[in-house]
Amino acid sequence: MQREVMTVWNRCLHVIRESVPEQSFKTWFEPIVPLRLNGHVLTIQVPSQFFYEWLEENFVHVLRKALDHAIGRDGQLEYSIIVDKGNETNRPLTVNVPTTKSTQTAKPDNVNPDILKSPFQLKDLDSLTLDSYLNPSYTFDNYVEGDCNRLARNAGYAVAQRPGVTSFNPLMIYGGVGLGKTHLVQAIGNYIKNNNQGKFVLYVTSEKFTNQFLNAIKTDTLRDFSSFYMQVDVLVLDDVQFLQKKEKTQEIFFHIFNHLHQSGRQIIMTSDRAPKNLDGLEDRLLSRFKWGLTTDLQTPDLETRIAIIQKKLQAEGVYIEDNVIEYLAHSINTNVRELEGVIVSLMAQASLNRREIDLELAKHTLRNIVEDSEREVTIDSVQEVVADFFGVTIAELKSKSRKRELVYPRQVAMYLAKEKTGLPLKSIGYHFGGRDHSTVIHAIQTISELVSKKAETRDAIEKLKAQFK
Repeated sequence: MQREVMTVWNRCLHVIRESVPEQSFKTWFEPIVPLRLNGHVLTIQVPSQFFYEWLEENFVHVLRKALDHAIGRDGQLEYSIIVDKGNETNRPLTVNVPTTKSTQTAKPDNVNPDILKSPFQLKDLDSLTLDSYLNPSYTFDNYVEGDCNRLARNAGYAVAQRPGVTSFNPLMIYGGVGLGKTHLVQAIGNYIKNNNQGKFVLYVTSEKFTNQFLNAIKTDTLRDFSSFYMQVDVLVLDDVQFLQKKEKTQEIFFHIFNHLHQSGRQIIMTSDRAPKNLDGLEDRLLSRFKWGLTTDLQTPDLETRIAIIQKKLQAEGVYIEDNVIEYLAHSINTNVRELEGVIVSLMAQASLNRREIDLELAKHTLRNIVEDSEREVTIDSVQEVVADFFGVTIAELKSKSRKRELVYPRQVAMYLAKEKTGLPLKSIGYHFGGRDHSTVIHAIQTISELVSKKAETRDAIEKLKAQFK
């Protein structure tokens, strides 16, 4: 009987070996022990619930193909899972999971919850299961490189190619909201997952990590929690600043960090500020963050913003004129997320109104978005208010004319644009007929001096500012 089950399993292995990479075969199929063959039902023993779930998540179709070859289309698979009950002797738990063509993701529904207490052992609990929690759309291919992110992007790519081997371990990426931290670290994770099938990549936010830790304490499954995280090959921890002042969570992460690092596993983290500014984190943890590379993401410059817009439009299959792209890039300088949000709104407006995306629509859409946000003033609204106040046209403000009656209003408009919009000098110059940033500097200095010396100018500026409140 034992010889028969070995013969059937060897036939299965022959099919499996041809269908999966060698490393995956060694990791996930060589440890399996064939137990018995009862009619058309083959029972195999696997080392853990974790192991079982990985097989069902990733190799169910390969197993079905192997059963068809070794037993026939009526063949079924039953798992005998070794269950770790803490200090008690390991014992197998048989779970009847028929692997048939209709099986999508089999669950051990008949498992006694008293036997499997770990939150990482049952899918119907709030557990990680074996999902990497990576967004497949976050890749290096659609991550736009610029001066603002070049070091972080290149370091991330080096880590993706050789996880755990480079000196960039841990890799810490920090920066403000909407600058692409999550995109970059998930791009690293996706690259590793797609090119190193033997490595298990896990993306988790610090908030979720903390909640899982607290749940493990409540359910007395801390050992399972730690054990699971110590098996991860690449750990991506997002928003590490969330661990501030959470002493117990920091302590468990400290031990997990040490184990992973000493085992040559890759650790990647993000934060909204530099490690030195992370108050409320233990010194021993902060010192370990400095073992690898810490690099920041900055606000994208004009050229990068243009490239981001072009990339987004290309992905959506939408074409708009270069002057509209340039207008958007000059008008939004805060972060990538806001930039992409404006593009989405612009495409929605064009679709709803059945019209082409032109400069007029771009201005209208941008005005509506900005009015609904904290930034109340756009450069267009500044030009409108100033032109109306001085009795000139917006076209004249943007013109090349050097007439005295136009130069003064133009300088006032530039002065207010800098104060109210926060746009860089280069972008302000662009909105005033493509003038050089030195012209904008001169205008700001001129009006600043007049404000301090002349009551008339001071009065005019105050009246104009009042219109923006």
